[in-house]
Amino acid sequence: MALVLLLFGAKAIPEIARTLGKGVNEFRKATDDIKREFNESTSDIKKNINDVTDSVKEESKKLKDDISESTKTED
Repeated sequence: MALVLLLFGAKAIPEIARTLGKGVNEFRKATDDIKREFNESTSDIKKNINDVTDSVKEESKKLKDDISESTKTED
C-alpha cells in the first residue's frame, strides 16, 4: 500500500480504487450473464433428462408390479 501511495500519490488512490471497483463489477456482471445464458440453454436438456428419468421409473415400477403379480399367480 505504501508503494502505491509513493508511486501514484494520495490523490490518485481513490480514482484507482474506483476504477478497480468498476472492473470487478463488470466482471461479476459478465460472469452472471454467462451463467444465465448457460442455464437457459441447458434447461431444455435438463427437462428432457427429467422426462426420460420419470418414464424409466414408471416403466420400472410397472415391470416390478407385473413380476410380483406373476409370481403370486404361480404360487
